[in-house]
Amino acid sequence: MKYNKKVKGINVTVNYEGEKAWKLTPEMELYTLVCTASLQKKFYTDEDECIDRLRELIKKVPAEFVAKLAIYAREKMYLRSIPLVLTVELCKICKNPKLIENLTERIIQRADELTEILAYFQEANKRKGTKKLGKLPHSLMRGIGKAFNKFDRYALEKYNRDQEIKLRDVLFLTHPKPKNEEQQKIFDELASNNLPVPYTWETVLSEDDGRTKKEKWEELINSGKVGYFAKVRNLRNILEAGVSNLEIVLNDLAKEENVLNSKLLPFRFFSAYREIADVGEFKSSAVMECLEQAIQVSVKNIKGFDLNTNVLIACDMSGSMERSLSDKSKIEYFEIGLVLGMLLQSRCKSVITGLFGEDWEIVQLPRTEILANTHKLANMIVRVGHYTNGYKAIRWLNENKKIVDKVLLFTDCQLWDSDAFSFYCPTATSTLQKEWNLYRKLAPNARLYVFDLAGYGTSPIDNSRQDVFQIAGWSEKVFEVLDSIEKGEKNLTEIENIEI
Repeated sequence: MKYNKKVKGINVTVNYEGEKAWKLTPEMELYTLVCTASLQKKFYTDEDECIDRLRELIKKVPAEFVAKLAIYAREKMYLRSIPLVLTVELCKICKNPKLIENLTERIIQRADELTEILAYFQEANKRKGTKKLGKLPHSLMRGIGKAFNKFDRYALEKYNRDQEIKLRDVLFLTHPKPKNEEQQKIFDELASNNLPVPYTWETVLSEDDGRTKKEKWEELINSGKVGYFAKVRNLRNILEAGVSNLEIVLNDLAKEENVLNSKLLPFRFFSAYREIADVGEFKSSAVMECLEQAIQVSVKNIKGFDLNTNVLIACDMSGSMERSLSDKSKIEYFEIGLVLGMLLQSRCKSVITGLFGEDWEIVQLPRTEILANTHKLANMIVRVGHYTNGYKAIRWLNENKKIVDKVLLFTDCQLWDSDAFSFYCPTATSTLQKEWNLYRKLAPNARLYVFDLAGYGTSPIDNSRQDVFQIAGWSEKVFEVLDSIEKGEKNLTEIENIEI
């Protein structure tokens, strides 16, 4: 049997808990890694491990798929750093310079990304000293130069910061071609380091001019120059300042056009909501109600399920999910799962929701309150314990003979059976797989959707089968993938259909 080798079990592995798990294809593994990449230390891995795995996976898939994935991450998942990383890493091995040039121009959508992409290039290639940006690939250089033309005076002024790599460095390196005389003037001012300091909320608040924070915030709000995300992230500061024009802020936040154009990840609304819930101010309730209205607008186009489709939503509350996205973020992975679970619950008319950790517990909440529900569930984290017994949600269905059409798990996929001490028995049959196999006999048309929130590279169940699907990401756009699968398409169809 030297040449005709066995294939059974070839895709079986173990997860970080030592439990039996299933390998993903290189494309699927790269997709789950990219769409959940905070480029920060996670519970089981750190940033360097993430980058190393990304580099290895890029070598295993077509360059065009990597480029489309970078665009998908930037334009659908609203991620900023990982598309830049993908572009630089792809540049090292791709033999199609036009692909790199077009990709670079497309993914740079904010002026500070002109410097950020070069900062990563420098770090990835371990460059130091005066020639740290030397031998920059021409394809990357041309793409960055073209991207310069996307930004007006205000954008360049706003991000003309005193950093290791400055905008003027990028200007001198890439020699962008101005599209008119006005832009030539802006480039000249940038080159001579004479771009004025712009009017932004950061600069106004930092001025030592004797005015109170209340006066400064009132001026900023009246100016109309505070962006949507800046308003959301500063709601607590604005509320505590006691501004007299709060109504303007609330109207702006709830306006449909502003919400849809903001491209905020759903957990941003929850982060603001949670901050306000802890503030003892008279207008806190009005602000919380406004945030609820805003997130309702953001999900209005999500395809849900009608009364004829029974849905079970199960959210992972295990210890490995209690990890912040970054050092600067207070949002933890389990909260992202809760937000997404509540978003989908709001669009399903026949739904049961529950939490799993060591135990499984059903928690039924009204569909109309997305953020309030998330806040309540987040405060219940200790009720189900900190293990990752996701199989108990399926076992509950089996034991109670509940027929559902869809089961949706929001998890980091590091599931195991704490009762069976499966850490010491990594070859044992996966409990989730076992329970799902039993459930399919009870409900032969049921489908299981695993929403991967951490991208560790494995599946808790064999997803090569036709009734199990894995989807990754933190944006409400993950439900577009769900809808595509329901229409008979593959997990990666949306990515593969992107035109470069």
